[in-house]
Amino acid sequence: MTETVLEISNLAVTFDTPDGEVEAVKGVSLTIGEGECLGIVGESGSGKSQTFLSAFGLTSDNARVTGSVKFQGREVLGLPRRELDKFRGRHVAFVFQDPLTALTPHLTVEGQMIEVLDHHFQVRGEAARQRAIEWLERVRIPEAARRLSQYPHELSGGMRQRVMIGMAMMAEPALLIADEPTTALDATVQAQVLDLIEDLRKDTNAAVALITHDMGVIARMAQRVAVMRRGEVVETGTVDDIYASPKADYTRMLLKAVPRIDGDRNVALPQPGAGAPILKVDDVRVIFPVRIKDGSLFGKTKPLRAVDGVSFSLQAGETLGIVGESGCGKSTLARAVVQLLPRNAGEVTFLGRNLLPSEREAIRKSRQDLQIIFQDPLASLDPRMTLGASIAEPLLAFAPELNREQREERVKEMMRQVGLDPDLINRYPHELSGGQNQRVGVARAMILKPKLVVCDEAVSALDVSIQAQILRLLADLQREFNTSFLFISHDLAVVREISHNVLVLYLGRAVEYGPAEVILRDPRHPYTRALLAAAPTPDPELARNKPRVRLVGDLPSPLDTRAPLRFLKSRVIDNPDAIQYRPQWIEVAPGHFVAEHDPIETIAAA
Repeated sequence: MTETVLEISNLAVTFDTPDGEVEAVKGVSLTIGEGECLGIVGESGSGKSQTFLSAFGLTSDNARVTGSVKFQGREVLGLPRRELDKFRGRHVAFVFQDPLTALTPHLTVEGQMIEVLDHHFQVRGEAARQRAIEWLERVRIPEAARRLSQYPHELSGGMRQRVMIGMAMMAEPALLIADEPTTALDATVQAQVLDLIEDLRKDTNAAVALITHDMGVIARMAQRVAVMRRGEVVETGTVDDIYASPKADYTRMLLKAVPRIDGDRNVALPQPGAGAPILKVDDVRVIFPVRIKDGSLFGKTKPLRAVDGVSFSLQAGETLGIVGESGCGKSTLARAVVQLLPRNAGEVTFLGRNLLPSEREAIRKSRQDLQIIFQDPLASLDPRMTLGASIAEPLLAFAPELNREQREERVKEMMRQVGLDPDLINRYPHELSGGQNQRVGVARAMILKPKLVVCDEAVSALDVSIQAQILRLLADLQREFNTSFLFISHDLAVVREISHNVLVLYLGRAVEYGPAEVILRDPRHPYTRALLAAAPTPDPELARNKPRVRLVGDLPSPLDTRAPLRFLKSRVIDNPDAIQYRPQWIEVAPGHFVAEHDPIETIAAA
């Protein structure tokens, strides 16, 4: 029989605030067995993180914690701080969402790893250094000895998270608490980190508490799952039972709201128009000069090709999904299209007119038909302006003939169209939820009835239920106003939900283009295949049997001139001018184009 590592009974956490008591956790009971992965899933504010932070004394002074927390049969709730300090890290280890803030910025990797060994095992000197190298190699960090002397900011996001996992596991804890460990990572790196956690769990027989909002991650990693909402566990059971036949209405709603690459869409898309495209992008390039160290006093400047010769067109009423990992040029391309960034080369033709950087007045007039919705609504809304004032701002610039009453009526009508109560017109952003604020961002972008709207990761910061609402809203507005969307996302399932066509970018270059259903059912480029294989699937059986296509390591540096030809190494070998080579576009099916690449079986996974 599997030994119970952690038993939480009737845990309650209450915070005393100036506005009264806030119950963050309400009578939660959970168990985790040896070698088991328990997934704790729920939306923002459900209490999933607070449950485990409170269980091991990581709460603020205004918290009151009651109940029982037994670790390997020993009661740990209420232990003195000194005992908890020895206990945490040695027997229970945490891996947090953002490794850059969790790691100490002024200490090297070696300094931080040796600190763990010194504190818990009194291992120092060369023995500690060798142990640190061993664990860096174990968490699949290349050139481990060299990485010891580096600082956190010198590592990529995926590498920092591997360092965090190595530090957590080098004390060989009985329980690993992973709190959203892959949320900030790109799809292929996320897959590598999840593989690593799973392998370490099997190798060490450690129990794992995996806290996440992602139902696909839970399906892939967990044996059992606990669903939390508003501080309570609403359902618990094996992952197969919960996903196959959820009992709680909330669990059913969560599973239904998750966008899937397979199966039916949750969003009904309107048909795009025919005729001439409203937007034509031809060979656009955006290059940033970047100063790098070379041993000289001022360093030297190298060109960073953020967008390198991208072309596409967009019909009226069409949504083009632009996908790729961080640093591939998605947002830079979109900003160049809407004239928020200067381009170094290429043409952008909008509504039949070539938008030249020198024609500022023409660009200004085009703004009413070119709008953008940003990822973080709180950051894009002025905190000192009411919602009504924010939504009305485009009218002040482009419809000066409207008087105050007419503007207010237009604003209220737009609020109704995006599902906001017009009575909220005098509220401020901090008084609304994230989903409501994103609706304000949509209303502000749509109030001029623009021809083209860029959605730059517009739903990635939202909970899955709110995300589904915003996607349906965008489709409804597209149907009503015949608006075209450039929909930027790293999430292939979300892109499939809302897009007619998909453009895949890799290090500033387009590698695949075509109908969304075709590309996501039959991807031809190895990078698209890797993205698709790395995407979490909210189905345990499919997740277990899904073919793995792995790209080893992180995305190469965009400063590496040969990196964009990673999948065409036959053109790179012994060719100092490889960056000048442009892979040919091959039409593999009607409307489905793929950039030239080496045969997939010959591509080295490196």
